[in-house]
Amino acid sequence: MNAVDLRNLSYAYGGVRAVEDVTLSVRTGEVVAVLGPNGAGKSTTLLMLLGLLPPRTGTVRLFGREPSAAAAAGLVGAMPQAGGLLPRSTVGDLLRFLHDVYPHPMPIAEALELAGLTGLAGRTAERLSGGQAQRLRFAMALVGRPDLLVLDEPTAALDVEARRDFWSAMRAYAGQGRTVLFSTHYLEEADDNADRIVVLDRGRVIADGTAADVKRRVSVRTVSVASLDADYAALPGVVAVAERAGRTVLTSTDADATVLALACAGLLRDLEVVGAGLEEAYLALTRPEA
Repeated sequence: MNAVDLRNLSYAYGGVRAVEDVTLSVRTGEVVAVLGPNGAGKSTTLLMLLGLLPPRTGTVRLFGREPSAAAAAGLVGAMPQAGGLLPRSTVGDLLRFLHDVYPHPMPIAEALELAGLTGLAGRTAERLSGGQAQRLRFAMALVGRPDLLVLDEPTAALDVEARRDFWSAMRAYAGQGRTVLFSTHYLEEADDNADRIVVLDRGRVIADGTAADVKRRVSVRTVSVASLDADYAALPGVVAVAERAGRTVLTSTDADATVLALACAGLLRDLEVVGAGLEEAYLALTRPEA
């Protein structure tokens, strides 16, 4: 049985179509990343998946059940981007409340440790830093030991070390056979931690597969040269330009044309051409003219 089955989901805010005919299945035990630019429909899709927004069209099933029934059975834990923390409530109070409503919760001390909050059980929500509040949301999603975790931008507000610790804990949890579905703007997180990547753009699924599958979807190459003073963005095929350690890195959909133009402009210095990474493939898939 699949953990998640979405069929032909659509949703509109007024006259604006946020999600259009999204169909997606997630197998039990998979870790799936949902990528997409702002306004692509990621958060709206996750809200419908959790039963918090009624779809205009389509159906949602979690472990074969309606979202409300799956949540009532303790099968689902969710971590929103923001909100959900009651002022004047302590970290321990919030976790104890959720612990007591799930049928098979983990010990509160274990949830605190996994979320990096050991020693903060007595601190009130309003006294937490942004990163600590995000880790508390993670602990709240995790304490019921749900079979499906749905995480919306889970490492927002976390520093680099905290993000590394978060994914270490998440991989350990997923390694127990749990299913994880997360959205993120950090492409390296998706590349490093997801079994599968789904790319949304303008409310539709435009790519679905492993990171390698997504990279193969586009004829994109990375062309890099020693930096000179030039308008690299105007070169044929170039869809993105970055400066890294004295080199100009060009994401190109036509590497041959880009290299030829570099040569004609006298800009060919220490040339390197490599296949697309996930970031380059993502930019090519979601660029406005795609």
